Amino acid sequence: MSTNVLIMPGSLRLGSYNRRLASEAMRLISVTDAVVSRIDLADYPLPIYDGDVEAETGVPHNAQLIAQRIAAQDALLIVSPEYNASIPPLLKNTIDWASRVRKVQERPVQPFKGLVVGLASASPGRFGGLRGLEAVRIVLRALGAEVLTQQCLVPRAAEGFDENGRLTDDVARSSLETLCEKLLDTARSLTRHG
Repeated sequence: MSTNVLIMPGSLRLGSYNRRLASEAMRLISVTDAVVSRIDLADYPLPIYDGDVEAETGVPHNAQLIAQRIAAQDALLIVSPEYNASIPPLLKNTIDWASRVRKVQERPVQPFKGLVVGLASASPGRFGGLRGLEAVRIVLRALGAEVLTQQCLVPRAAEGFDENGRLTDDVARSSLETLCEKLLDTARSLTRHG
C-alpha cells in the first residue's frame, strides 16, 4: 500500500521561499513510491476562526475539505514562513478550523491525531524560521500529531535557491532530503490507514 503525503505551504505569496521549498520537497518525494500531493491554501479561503461563527453557521465547507484531505494522509509536510517568531496567521487559522471538524462523510475524525508531520521553513533571516517552527510544533503536538524532531531550515533564503528552484546550500539540501526520508519511513511504520 502506498504512503500518502500531503505538502502544505503556509504562504500565499507567489514568490515565497517556502513555496519554493515545498516544490523541492514535492520533487524529492515524487521519485519515491509514495503518493504525494500539494494543497494551496489560496484555494480554500476561510474566515478568521470565531467560536460564535462556528456555533451559528457550523464549520465552513473549505475547512471540512481541508480536514478531509488531511485525514486521508499518512503524513503531512508543512513548509511555513516565520512571522514575528511565530506561526503565520494563514496557517494557524487553517489548523484551528480543520481541528474543529469532527466528522468527514459521517465518520468520526480528528484530522491531526496520529498524523506524522514534518516541518520545514525558509527565511531571509539567519535562523531559517526556527522559532516559527517551534510554535507550529507545539500546536500540532497538542492536537495529537506525531511531529518529527528532524526538520529543515533554510536561512538566508534569498540566496538559497538557484534559477530552477533547487536548493543551493549543501546543508539545506541534505537536511530536506533527510527530512523527506524520515517522514516517509515514520509514516510507513505508523500508518493510520493500514
